[in-house]
Amino acid sequence: MLRYLTISTADEEWGIVVTTVGYQFIPPKGNYPLSRHPEDYNFQPQTGRILNEYQLVYITKGSGYFASQSGKKQKIQSGTMILLFPGEWHSYYPDPDTGWDEYWVGFRGVHIDRRVEKRFFNKEEPLFNIGLSATIVGLYEDIMKFASQEKSGYQQMISSIVLHILGSVFYKQRNKAFTNNYVIDKINEARILMKENIENPLSPEEIAAHLGLGYSWFRRMFKEYTGVSPAQYQMQLKLMRAKELLTASSLNISEIAYQLRFENAGQFSTFFRKKEGVTPSQFRERAH
Repeated sequence: MLRYLTISTADEEWGIVVTTVGYQFIPPKGNYPLSRHPEDYNFQPQTGRILNEYQLVYITKGSGYFASQSGKKQKIQSGTMILLFPGEWHSYYPDPDTGWDEYWVGFRGVHIDRRVEKRFFNKEEPLFNIGLSATIVGLYEDIMKFASQEKSGYQQMISSIVLHILGSVFYKQRNKAFTNNYVIDKINEARILMKENIENPLSPEEIAAHLGLGYSWFRRMFKEYTGVSPAQYQMQLKLMRAKELLTASSLNISEIAYQLRFENAGQFSTFFRKKEGVTPSQFRERAH
């Protein structure tokens, strides 16, 4: 099954569009690829190709090989997600002894360009061993369903599903990197301590000592796992608590500042406005 999709100017303005979607199931000793493609997509495993878009190719059965301009040829197994990049030569094909099942979706736009620019995804690491996921297969099937119906707004729907798949791939890959339960348990213990002591916070150094950890190691692992330093995480908790008090309590601004251990209402207001773009009083007025 193979579809190439129409794209309007309004679709482009959404920030991401889907260009193609499909699947093919290659039996052992079967020809690959099964489908003929337009010139821009023409693909022969022996010579590879260069696309003008991104593609997510999900191998759900069998095994095969992948190579790209930025990486050497390597064996891949079922449960592998391949991210193809525009302007990057690549080739992939099933092992003749096993064949494989593959789903793919092609897309482009500023939303994915920015994620690549910020190194959430990169050409040097195009393979993600995320395992078999019925949920992700279901997302591909949803894209194909909406694409076949071509109802008004379908591009916005299916391109958002692509972002969902990208988020799922990133999430699975990130968590797969943290296989040390000791590290995860310690970080979770630290977060519990922080949440239980928002209004009487322990310093990051005190938290590390309480957990029996060296501060430098604790800070490095905490930031690697959560994306922020322990001190930044505590400030985020303080901001969330401030929003709760502004929304659900009758405390005035000075009382909230005191409860959250700011030196004065002015320091609290500066902190809040820097994070939220409005003063605590303006936030309270809008909430009410």
